[in-house]
Amino acid sequence: MKKEPFDKIMGAVKSLNEGEAFILHAPFNPLPLHKILNRRGFTYEAEKVKKKHWKVIYTMKAGAEK
Repeated sequence: MKKEPFDKIMGAVKSLNEGEAFILHAPFNPLPLHKILNRRGFTYEAEKVKKKHWKVIYTMKAGAEK
């Protein structure tokens, strides 16, 4: 059974500690994911690398709860 990318991403960020980062490479700028992870205590930096390649770095904020 193939896992959805969202489930894999949420599983990966769940294990992060304060100040740790998760780097996501995606074919588009995942705006809805930015909002979800922001509510869970993450900041992000998004960079368009190529036409269909975005690099997003999500970092857990200081004092954020898991």
